Amino acid sequence: MADCRATHHRYAEGRTVNAASWTRSAALITRDIKLAHTVFAMPFALLGAAIGWSLTPDALRTPARAAGQFTLVVACTVAARTWAMVVNRMADRTIDAANPRTRKRAFASGDVATRSGLVALAVSAAVFMVSCAMFGVLFGNWWPAALGAPVLGWVGLYSFTKRWTWLCHMYLGSALAVSPLAAALAAPGLWWIAAMVLCWVAGFDVIYSLQDLDFDRGAGLRSVPARFGWRGAVALSRGLHLLSLAALVVALVMEPLFGVLTAAGVVVVAVVLVAEHLVLARRGKEGIPMAFFTLNGVVSLVLCTACAIDVLT
Repeated sequence: MADCRATHHRYAEGRTVNAASWTRSAALITRDIKLAHTVFAMPFALLGAAIGWSLTPDALRTPARAAGQFTLVVACTVAARTWAMVVNRMADRTIDAANPRTRKRAFASGDVATRSGLVALAVSAAVFMVSCAMFGVLFGNWWPAALGAPVLGWVGLYSFTKRWTWLCHMYLGSALAVSPLAAALAAPGLWWIAAMVLCWVAGFDVIYSLQDLDFDRGAGLRSVPARFGWRGAVALSRGLHLLSLAALVVALVMEPLFGVLTAAGVVVVAVVLVAEHLVLARRGKEGIPMAFFTLNGVVSLVLCTACAIDVLT
């Protein structure tokens, strides 16, 4: 009897330790992939949903339907980004371990085991695919379920492109541009919003990559800074952001759902992008955190809020 109690105690203790280990790994992964950076993609996904909603027949516009669709969009966006970022951290763990800037990342440092990463990938992929399928179950739209796996493949592939081409920044832009394209078939102006996202993301990813210019060259990795140097990378980033503004103007002209608020949003975006490059020019590498995250977060939130209000009103 005593042996049975001891065995049960060890089993329960093992389960407690294992649960604590998984909880710690999940916390480290969540911190490492920076969920706050979802601010770059989420507003555009919600904008696509808003445009799709505006084109829904009046008879189908119910509060429950709206809540369901927007909840699924949020779930899909968070799950897809989590999948892509965990793929990135696991694929780059050896590279990150050799880079002084990234060696403390969860997988690179060994704080999180590969097994935990595989579990995180499985869970995020399952949440994404189930959320996609619910569009079909609840609303009769099976396109998300049909395209879910290719989308995961597309956003996950980015993590390997830096080994092949300095155009990896453009590929990252295309991964985030998938969000507004969800409604592009119904709203032609969104093709230009997607073009704006592609060029905008590629432009600020070039800025972010300036931090690793010397390391990328030494490690034989391909990026715009490694290929063209600091000045060339900054010039290309500016060119990409000019293209993103041009795409925004075309979207404003082509999409009848966009109005005065969208036009004001475009002006704000132009001012913020100019400020971003002024910060970079004046502060150099020290200005990258503000130029990369803070100002681009403003671009995403302001533009999409203005567009969504125009669309829904």
